[in-house]
Amino acid sequence: MKIKEIKVWSADLGNTKPYTIAFKTIDEVRNAFVLITLDNGVTGIGAANPSEYVVGENLEQCLEALQEQNLEFLIGCDIREFNQLNFEVWKRFPKNPSARAALDIALHDAFTKYLDIPLVKFLGQKMTRMLTSNTIGIKGVNETLAEADDYIKRGFKVLKVKLGKDINEDVERLMKLRERFGNGIVIRIDANQGYTREQTIEFYGRTYDLNIELIEQPLPAKDILEMKELPREVRNVIAADESLITAADAIELIKPPKAAGIFNIKLMKCGGISQALKIADIAFQEDVDLFWGCNDESIVSITAALHAAFACSNTKYIDLDGSLDLARDVVKGGFILKDGYMYCPEKPGLGVELL
Repeated sequence: MKIKEIKVWSADLGNTKPYTIAFKTIDEVRNAFVLITLDNGVTGIGAANPSEYVVGENLEQCLEALQEQNLEFLIGCDIREFNQLNFEVWKRFPKNPSARAALDIALHDAFTKYLDIPLVKFLGQKMTRMLTSNTIGIKGVNETLAEADDYIKRGFKVLKVKLGKDINEDVERLMKLRERFGNGIVIRIDANQGYTREQTIEFYGRTYDLNIELIEQPLPAKDILEMKELPREVRNVIAADESLITAADAIELIKPPKAAGIFNIKLMKCGGISQALKIADIAFQEDVDLFWGCNDESIVSITAALHAAFACSNTKYIDLDGSLDLARDVVKGGFILKDGYMYCPEKPGLGVELL
Protein backbone atom coordinates (compact mmCIF):
# COMPACT_ATOMS: atom_id res chain seq x y z
CA MET A 1 0.00 0.00 0.00
CA LYS A 2 1.92 2.98 -1.31
CA ILE A 3 1.62 6.68 -0.58
CA LYS A 4 0.06 8.27 -3.63
CA GLU A 5 -0.38 11.90 -2.65
CA ILE A 6 0.30 14.39 0.18
CA LYS A 7 -1.71 17.57 0.54
CA VAL A 8 -0.75 20.41 2.90
CA TRP A 9 -2.79 23.47 3.87
CA SER A 10 -3.38 25.84 6.77
CA ALA A 11 -6.53 27.18 8.41
CA ASP A 12 -7.42 29.72 11.09
CA LEU A 13 -9.68 27.84 13.49
CA GLY A 14 -10.56 30.91 15.55
CA ASN A 15 -10.52 31.32 19.32
CA THR A 16 -13.72 31.96 21.24
CA LYS A 17 -11.86 32.73 24.50
CA PRO A 18 -8.61 34.71 24.08
CA TYR A 19 -6.39 34.27 27.14
CA THR A 20 -3.11 35.44 28.68
CA ILE A 21 -0.19 33.37 29.92
CA ALA A 22 3.07 34.59 31.44
CA PHE A 23 4.63 35.65 28.14
CA LYS A 24 1.86 36.36 25.61
CA THR A 25 -1.84 36.67 24.81
CA ILE A 26 -3.52 34.06 22.58
CA ASP A 27 -6.23 35.51 20.34
CA GLU A 28 -6.09 33.44 17.13
CA VAL A 29 -5.45 29.81 16.25
CA ARG A 30 -3.80 28.87 12.96
CA ASN A 31 -2.99 25.21 12.32
CA ALA A 32 -1.21 23.39 9.51
CA PHE A 33 -2.73 20.18 8.14
CA VAL A 34 -1.29 17.22 6.23
CA LEU A 35 -3.42 14.69 4.35
CA ILE A 36 -1.73 11.50 3.14
CA THR A 37 -3.59 9.41 0.55
CA LEU A 38 -2.66 5.80 -0.18
CA ASP A 39 -3.14 4.17 -3.57
CA ASN A 40 -6.14 2.24 -2.24
CA GLY A 41 -7.89 5.47 -1.22
CA VAL A 42 -7.16 5.25 2.52
CA THR A 43 -6.22 8.63 3.98
CA GLY A 44 -4.39 9.79 7.08
CA ILE A 45 -4.55 13.29 8.52
CA GLY A 46 -2.13 15.16 10.76
CA ALA A 47 -2.09 18.67 12.21
CA ALA A 48 0.36 21.10 13.77
CA ASN A 49 0.37 24.31 15.78
CA PRO A 50 3.92 25.18 16.86
CA SER A 51 4.85 27.37 19.81
CA GLU A 52 7.70 29.54 18.54
CA TYR A 53 8.57 30.68 22.07
CA VAL A 54 9.17 27.07 23.15
CA VAL A 55 10.66 25.33 20.10
CA GLY A 56 11.84 28.18 17.87
CA GLU A 57 9.48 27.26 15.03
CA ASN A 58 6.53 29.33 13.83
CA LEU A 59 3.69 28.29 11.55
CA GLU A 60 5.29 29.85 8.46
CA GLN A 61 8.45 27.82 9.04
CA CYS A 62 6.36 24.71 9.59
CA LEU A 63 4.54 25.22 6.29
CA GLU A 64 7.81 25.96 4.49
CA ALA A 65 9.21 22.65 5.71
CA LEU A 66 6.08 20.91 4.44
CA GLN A 67 6.41 22.21 0.88
CA GLU A 68 5.84 19.66 -1.87
CA GLN A 69 9.50 19.27 -2.86
CA ASN A 70 10.43 18.40 0.73
CA LEU A 71 7.88 15.59 0.89
CA GLU A 72 8.69 13.85 -2.38
CA PHE A 73 10.72 11.22 -0.53
CA LEU A 74 7.45 9.83 0.88
CA ILE A 75 5.63 9.50 -2.45
CA GLY A 76 5.63 5.88 -3.62
CA CYS A 77 6.72 4.54 -0.22
CA ASP A 78 4.87 1.56 1.24
CA ILE A 79 2.88 2.52 4.37
CA ARG A 80 3.83 -0.89 5.78
CA GLU A 81 7.37 0.47 6.17
CA PHE A 82 5.79 2.61 8.86
CA ASN A 83 8.65 2.75 11.37
CA GLN A 84 11.24 3.56 8.74
CA LEU A 85 9.06 6.33 7.32
CA ASN A 86 8.76 7.93 10.76
CA PHE A 87 12.52 7.67 11.19
CA GLU A 88 13.05 9.43 7.84
CA VAL A 89 10.67 12.20 8.86
CA TRP A 90 12.54 12.66 12.14
CA LYS A 91 15.91 12.77 10.37
CA ARG A 92 14.92 15.16 7.56
CA PHE A 93 13.27 17.88 9.65
CA PRO A 94 15.52 18.38 12.69
CA LYS A 95 14.50 22.01 13.26
CA ASN A 96 10.77 21.62 12.62
CA PRO A 97 9.14 19.58 15.40
CA SER A 98 5.60 20.62 14.51
CA ALA A 99 6.10 19.77 10.83
CA ARG A 100 7.39 16.37 11.97
CA ALA A 101 4.38 16.03 14.26
CA ALA A 102 1.91 16.68 11.46
CA LEU A 103 3.57 14.08 9.20
CA ASP A 104 4.02 11.59 12.06
CA ILE A 105 0.36 11.85 13.07
CA ALA A 106 -0.81 11.48 9.46
CA LEU A 107 1.37 8.37 9.02
CA HIS A 108 0.00 6.86 12.23
CA ASP A 109 -3.56 7.58 11.10
CA ALA A 110 -3.06 6.14 7.62
CA PHE A 111 -1.23 3.03 8.84
CA THR A 112 -3.75 2.11 11.52
CA LYS A 113 -6.63 2.76 9.11
CA TYR A 114 -4.87 0.37 6.73
CA LEU A 115 -4.77 -2.15 9.61
CA ASP A 116 -8.42 -1.36 10.42
CA ILE A 117 -7.68 -0.80 14.11
CA PRO A 118 -7.90 2.24 16.43
CA LEU A 119 -4.49 3.82 16.94
CA VAL A 120 -4.62 3.31 20.72
CA LYS A 121 -5.20 -0.43 20.21
CA PHE A 122 -2.22 -0.64 17.88
CA LEU A 123 -0.02 1.16 20.42
CA GLY A 124 -1.28 -0.99 23.29
CA GLN A 125 -4.18 0.49 25.23
CA LYS A 126 -3.57 0.79 28.99
CA MET A 127 -6.59 2.89 30.02
CA THR A 128 -10.01 3.80 28.70
CA ARG A 129 -10.80 7.17 30.24
CA MET A 130 -9.21 10.02 32.18
CA LEU A 131 -10.21 13.43 33.50
CA THR A 132 -8.75 16.33 31.56
CA SER A 133 -8.13 19.73 33.05
CA ASN A 134 -9.51 22.89 31.50
CA THR A 135 -7.27 25.93 31.56
CA ILE A 136 -7.83 29.36 33.09
CA GLY A 137 -5.42 32.03 31.83
CA ILE A 138 -3.84 34.82 33.86
CA LYS A 139 -6.65 37.15 34.98
CA GLY A 140 -8.14 38.79 38.03
CA VAL A 141 -9.75 36.97 40.94
CA ASN A 142 -13.34 37.66 39.92
CA GLU A 143 -12.71 36.63 36.31
CA THR A 144 -10.95 33.48 37.51
CA LEU A 145 -13.88 32.52 39.71
CA ALA A 146 -16.40 33.22 36.94
CA GLU A 147 -14.52 31.06 34.44
CA ALA A 148 -14.11 28.28 37.01
CA ASP A 149 -17.88 28.40 37.64
CA ASP A 150 -18.51 27.98 33.93
CA TYR A 151 -16.15 25.00 33.58
CA ILE A 152 -17.55 23.22 36.62
CA LYS A 153 -21.11 23.69 35.39
CA ARG A 154 -19.99 22.07 32.14
CA GLY A 155 -18.81 18.99 34.04
CA PHE A 156 -15.08 19.63 34.39
CA LYS A 157 -13.56 18.51 37.68
CA VAL A 158 -9.94 19.56 37.14
CA LEU A 159 -8.75 23.14 36.63
CA LYS A 160 -5.33 24.24 35.44
CA VAL A 161 -4.61 27.82 36.44
CA LYS A 162 -1.98 29.87 34.61
CA LEU A 163 0.24 31.87 36.97
CA GLY A 164 3.71 33.36 37.00
CA LYS A 165 3.42 37.16 36.91
CA ASP A 166 2.96 38.07 40.59
CA ILE A 167 3.28 35.49 43.35
CA ASN A 168 0.97 37.33 45.76
CA GLU A 169 -1.80 37.60 43.18
CA ASP A 170 -1.19 33.98 42.21
CA VAL A 171 -1.66 32.74 45.77
CA GLU A 172 -4.75 34.91 46.25
CA ARG A 173 -6.44 33.46 43.16
CA LEU A 174 -5.82 29.92 44.37
CA MET A 175 -7.05 30.70 47.88
CA LYS A 176 -10.27 32.16 46.48
CA LEU A 177 -10.79 29.11 44.28
CA ARG A 178 -10.49 26.81 47.29
CA GLU A 179 -12.81 29.04 49.34
CA ARG A 180 -15.43 28.94 46.58
CA PHE A 181 -15.24 25.28 45.57
CA GLY A 182 -13.64 23.47 48.51
CA ASN A 183 -11.84 20.21 47.78
CA GLY A 184 -14.47 19.07 45.29
CA ILE A 185 -12.24 20.09 42.40
CA VAL A 186 -8.63 19.35 41.51
CA ILE A 187 -6.36 22.36 41.01
CA ARG A 188 -3.07 22.23 39.16
CA ILE A 189 -1.04 25.26 38.14
CA ASP A 190 1.25 26.32 35.31
CA ALA A 191 3.73 29.09 36.07
CA ASN A 192 5.15 29.12 32.51
CA GLN A 193 8.75 29.75 33.68
CA GLY A 194 7.61 32.77 35.69
CA TYR A 195 9.29 32.01 39.06
CA THR A 196 12.79 31.87 40.46
CA ARG A 197 13.98 28.95 42.59
CA GLU A 198 13.29 30.95 45.76
CA GLN A 199 9.80 31.94 44.56
CA THR A 200 9.00 28.34 43.71
CA ILE A 201 9.86 27.24 47.23
CA GLU A 202 7.85 30.16 48.64
CA PHE A 203 4.88 29.32 46.44
CA TYR A 204 4.98 25.67 47.49
CA GLY A 205 5.00 26.61 51.16
CA ARG A 206 2.24 29.21 50.90
CA THR A 207 -0.07 26.90 48.94
CA TYR A 208 0.73 23.61 50.70
CA ASP A 209 -2.62 23.52 52.50
CA LEU A 210 -4.49 24.32 49.29
CA ASN A 211 -3.78 20.83 47.94
CA ILE A 212 -2.30 21.89 44.59
CA GLU A 213 -1.91 18.76 42.48
CA LEU A 214 1.17 19.78 40.48
CA ILE A 215 3.30 22.78 39.53
CA GLU A 216 4.10 22.98 35.82
CA GLN A 217 7.44 24.51 34.77
CA PRO A 218 7.92 27.18 37.45
CA LEU A 219 11.56 27.91 36.51
CA PRO A 220 13.03 29.00 33.16
CA ALA A 221 13.65 26.05 30.86
CA LYS A 222 17.40 26.61 30.81
CA ASP A 223 17.67 26.37 34.60
CA ILE A 224 17.69 22.59 34.93
CA LEU A 225 20.45 22.71 37.54
CA GLU A 226 18.34 25.18 39.54
CA MET A 227 15.41 22.75 39.31
CA LYS A 228 17.64 19.96 40.63
CA GLU A 229 18.52 22.13 43.65
CA LEU A 230 14.90 22.41 44.76
CA PRO A 231 13.86 20.34 47.78
CA ARG A 232 12.86 16.80 46.81
CA GLU A 233 9.26 17.26 47.96
CA VAL A 234 8.94 20.24 45.61
CA ARG A 235 10.59 18.46 42.68
CA ASN A 236 8.21 15.55 43.11
CA VAL A 237 5.22 17.73 42.17
CA ILE A 238 6.93 19.68 39.39
CA ALA A 239 6.04 18.89 35.80
CA ALA A 240 8.84 19.68 33.37
CA ASP A 241 7.38 21.33 30.27
CA GLU A 242 9.48 23.86 28.34
CA SER A 243 12.63 22.16 29.66
CA LEU A 244 11.49 18.88 28.07
CA ILE A 245 11.51 19.03 24.28
CA THR A 246 13.31 15.87 23.16
CA ALA A 247 14.20 12.42 24.44
CA ALA A 248 17.71 13.76 25.06
CA ASP A 249 16.21 16.37 27.40
CA ALA A 250 14.39 13.60 29.25
CA ILE A 251 17.71 11.88 29.88
CA GLU A 252 19.20 15.08 31.30
CA LEU A 253 16.20 15.63 33.55
CA ILE A 254 16.40 12.17 35.11
CA LYS A 255 20.12 12.31 35.87
CA PRO A 256 20.44 12.33 39.68
CA PRO A 257 18.95 14.18 41.32
CA LYS A 258 15.83 14.09 39.16
CA ALA A 259 14.74 17.60 38.23
CA ALA A 260 11.03 16.76 38.16
CA GLY A 261 8.70 13.95 39.17
CA ILE A 262 6.45 14.56 36.17
CA PHE A 263 7.11 14.95 32.44
CA ASN A 264 4.79 17.09 30.35
CA ILE A 265 4.75 15.63 26.84
CA LYS A 266 3.39 17.61 23.90
CA LEU A 267 3.43 16.27 20.37
CA MET A 268 4.21 19.75 19.05
CA LYS A 269 7.36 19.95 21.16
CA CYS A 270 8.89 16.55 20.52
CA GLY A 271 7.75 15.98 16.94
CA GLY A 272 4.87 13.54 17.09
CA ILE A 273 3.77 10.24 18.54
CA SER A 274 6.94 8.27 17.78
CA GLN A 275 9.19 10.65 19.71
CA ALA A 276 6.61 11.12 22.48
CA LEU A 277 6.68 7.39 23.17
CA LYS A 278 10.47 7.46 23.44
CA ILE A 279 10.19 10.12 26.15
CA ALA A 280 7.45 8.09 27.83
CA ASP A 281 9.70 5.01 27.91
CA ILE A 282 12.55 6.97 29.53
CA ALA A 283 10.13 8.28 32.15
CA PHE A 284 8.80 4.78 32.81
CA GLN A 285 12.28 3.46 33.59
CA GLU A 286 12.75 6.12 36.27
CA ASP A 287 9.25 6.12 37.81
CA VAL A 288 8.40 9.53 36.37
CA ASP A 289 4.70 10.22 35.81
CA LEU A 290 3.40 11.53 32.49
CA PHE A 291 1.32 14.64 31.95
CA TRP A 292 0.13 15.05 28.36
CA GLY A 293 -0.42 18.64 27.25
CA CYS A 294 -1.06 20.61 24.09
CA ASN A 295 -1.11 23.96 22.37
CA ASP A 296 -4.25 25.42 20.83
CA GLU A 297 -4.72 22.58 18.38
CA SER A 298 -7.18 20.94 16.06
CA ILE A 299 -9.17 17.92 17.18
CA VAL A 300 -6.77 15.98 14.92
CA SER A 301 -3.63 16.38 17.03
CA ILE A 302 -5.49 16.50 20.35
CA THR A 303 -6.96 13.08 19.54
CA ALA A 304 -3.54 11.80 18.49
CA ALA A 305 -2.10 12.85 21.86
CA LEU A 306 -4.94 11.10 23.68
CA HIS A 307 -4.31 7.83 21.82
CA ALA A 308 -0.61 8.04 22.79
CA ALA A 309 -1.39 8.96 26.41
CA PHE A 310 -3.74 6.03 26.87
CA ALA A 311 -1.05 3.66 25.57
CA CYS A 312 1.36 4.54 28.41
CA SER A 313 0.94 2.94 31.82
CA ASN A 314 2.70 5.86 33.57
CA THR A 315 0.23 8.44 32.25
CA LYS A 316 -1.25 10.10 35.32
CA TYR A 317 -2.50 13.45 34.05
CA ILE A 318 -3.87 14.92 30.83
CA ASP A 319 -4.46 18.54 29.86
CA LEU A 320 -5.86 18.09 26.38
CA ASP A 321 -8.27 21.01 26.22
CA GLY A 322 -6.59 22.76 23.28
CA SER A 323 -9.48 22.35 20.84
CA LEU A 324 -12.36 23.07 23.21
CA ASP A 325 -12.48 26.82 22.59
CA LEU A 326 -11.96 26.71 18.83
CA ALA A 327 -14.59 28.41 16.71
CA ARG A 328 -14.32 25.77 13.99
CA ASP A 329 -12.29 22.75 12.83
CA VAL A 330 -11.60 20.84 9.62
CA VAL A 331 -12.68 17.46 10.97
CA LYS A 332 -15.49 15.81 12.88
CA GLY A 333 -15.31 12.91 15.31
CA GLY A 334 -12.16 12.34 17.33
CA PHE A 335 -11.95 12.21 21.10
CA ILE A 336 -15.10 11.84 23.18
CA LEU A 337 -15.62 14.22 26.13
CA LYS A 338 -18.23 13.48 28.79
CA ASP A 339 -18.46 15.01 32.28
CA GLY A 340 -14.82 16.02 32.13
CA TYR A 341 -13.61 12.55 31.08
CA MET A 342 -11.91 11.95 27.74
CA TYR A 343 -12.25 8.70 25.79
CA CYS A 344 -10.59 7.52 22.59
CA PRO A 345 -12.92 6.83 19.66
CA GLU A 346 -13.32 3.23 18.57
CA LYS A 347 -13.01 3.86 14.84
CA PRO A 348 -9.84 2.87 12.93
CA GLY A 349 -6.90 5.27 13.02
CA LEU A 350 -7.45 8.48 14.92
CA GLY A 351 -11.20 8.26 14.46
CA VAL A 352 -11.58 11.63 12.73
CA GLU A 353 -13.13 12.49 9.38
CA LEU A 354 -12.64 15.54 7.15
CA LEU A 355 -15.63 17.83 6.97
